[in-house]
Amino acid sequence: MHNMKGWIVSCVVLAVLAAFFFFCLRGYSYISYTLLFIAFFIFVMHTGSKPVRTIVVILTSIGVLYFCAVEVLILSNARTDKNSEKGYLVVLGAAVHGSTPSLSLQNRLYGALNYLENYPDCKAVVCGGQGKGEDISEAQCMKDWLIARGIAEERILSEDQSTSTMENLTNAKAIILEDGGSADDVAILSSNYHLYRAKEMAKSIGMVPAGVASPMGYPIYTVGMFIREAFGVTHLWAFGN
Repeated sequence: MHNMKGWIVSCVVLAVLAAFFFFCLRGYSYISYTLLFIAFFIFVMHTGSKPVRTIVVILTSIGVLYFCAVEVLILSNARTDKNSEKGYLVVLGAAVHGSTPSLSLQNRLYGALNYLENYPDCKAVVCGGQGKGEDISEAQCMKDWLIARGIAEERILSEDQSTSTMENLTNAKAIILEDGGSADDVAILSSNYHLYRAKEMAKSIGMVPAGVASPMGYPIYTVGMFIREAFGVTHLWAFGN
């Protein structure tokens, strides 16, 4: 009876925490899904028949092994590459709340500001169209933010039509070539967890990118994004975008 009460309490606590992360915090949904899966696993291990438990353990083991393999690739690229000084810095978009950059976008902008101050001959290509709940495009938000902090307007090229990372990169490449630059002379700045996928996309369209990692956000939020990114990488491998 004591053991039964213990696992029931564990499932309830995990479900409550999952609901908190999902409904009360923005951007923590994958933490919520993970907690729900752990609760489900505990529930099945205590209530399922032996065949059901066996199937769940096998499938979970395969999933965890695959997840770990993908995360090795993500983590090994979650840093700024050596020799990352390039002529163009492509800053990938993230959400804008009204006209204010989200936390992820703020982190990317601080990374871009630091890079542009360190390499004054570099131009930035700020990327992202206008989405739901955004009063201006992500590109315009980034351009305004960088100009307000001392980056000359002529150093900022805007790509304001895209709705995805692949479109960010495809349109940015066209802008760089039109500006007289080279697809080999490009650094891509994004959140650290996103760099592996972003660089793979860039390579698929003929770019030779260096990766530049923006400052990290809150630890739990970042963990959730690393979990989410494994699904993003899987989608890339399966569908090419």
